[in-house]
Amino acid sequence: MKSMYKYAFSLLLVLGSFLGHAQTTKSKDSIGTAVATASTVKKDSVKPKTERYGLRLGIDAFKLSRTFFEKEYRGLELVGDFKLTRKHYIAAELGNENKTVQDDHLNFTTKGTYLKAGFDYNMYENWLGMHNMLYVGMRYGISSFSQTLNSYTVYNAHPYFGEAAVTPEGTKYEGLSAQWIEVVAGIKAEVLNNLYVGFSFRINNIISNKVPDNFDNLYIPGFGRTYGGNVGAGFNYTISYFLPLYKSTIKPKEKKKN
Repeated sequence: MKSMYKYAFSLLLVLGSFLGHAQTTKSKDSIGTAVATASTVKKDSVKPKTERYGLRLGIDAFKLSRTFFEKEYRGLELVGDFKLTRKHYIAAELGNENKTVQDDHLNFTTKGTYLKAGFDYNMYENWLGMHNMLYVGMRYGISSFSQTLNSYTVYNAHPYFGEAAVTPEGTKYEGLSAQWIEVVAGIKAEVLNNLYVGFSFRINNIISNKVPDNFDNLYIPGFGRTYGGNVGAGFNYTISYFLPLYKSTIKPKEKKKN
């Protein structure tokens, strides 16, 4: 009888050890599964970073203000750029100008439209979601216009003998055109949500110029005063609004670099 109790007690110890080992193994497996599940959920809950891409449209506020404050000038310029990458933009300006120039011996009026298209490269390192720019770029400009010679005075090196004044009846030269290259440098900064102000400086060089007979293109819409040469300069002051069109995921490698 005692041997039977001893045998039963030993069997219970063995079964107890087996159940304890099984429970421990199950607990470890449950904890491991729970940790793996929590890790997966945490990993899945981290959303990838995205960058907004879109179109920025605006006006040249300088030309618009000249229209109101300068009697002999009427002009309007629309500006725009489209973000291709985090650094590269397509850019363009479309405008119209009506300018009367009065010199000592000459009065003429130029009317016409122009288009400038090219690219900008942004050198500014933006934080995620920002679109400020410190940029350089190039434009190819083309203008179609007319010149009206309102009056001119023949220069006389001997004024004691009188100075001949000639006033034609508004001689007009139509079908004129010019093409040029611009080198651009400027900035654009966000002042309100998606609202930007900017300033750019341009150096121009004429590559094609259709000149009328017995006259010259002294002012070209979009280019400005020529002063008898092919090189000019200009600037604009812009107010524009950014229109987000789509988002693109930032690659981890690209994010690490920035």
